[in-house]
Amino acid sequence: MIRFLTGAAVAVMLVPVAAFAQYTGPGAVPAHQTVAAVLADGRDDQPVVLRGTLVKQLSSDKYLFADKTGEIRVEIDPHLFASQPVSDTTVIELRGEVEKEYLQSPEVDADSLQVLP
Repeated sequence: MIRFLTGAAVAVMLVPVAAFAQYTGPGAVPAHQTVAAVLADGRDDQPVVLRGTLVKQLSSDKYLFADKTGEIRVEIDPHLFASQPVSDTTVIELRGEVEKEYLQSPEVDADSLQVLP
């Protein structure tokens, strides 16, 4: 029983680290780190890591996100907030990927949300 609990504890500690891992070798597509970069050269499913604020809520899971370079729509599932209060002045980090539909401006589908100090 102790081995099971120890193994479970180790597995739980490794999950958040594995969730942000990505391939960085030859041919890797670098993650965009600004809204301007996503809007200028965002490709569907390309990884992004953005820091900024949620300006306003557009629908139940869509928000307008802004950093120093511009604004973009983001889709954030409610469970990603995880009881963290987030206002229009709260600085957050979003990790996710670009969603680009035909004839529409790109948006970001968030995989994680972290409130920054």
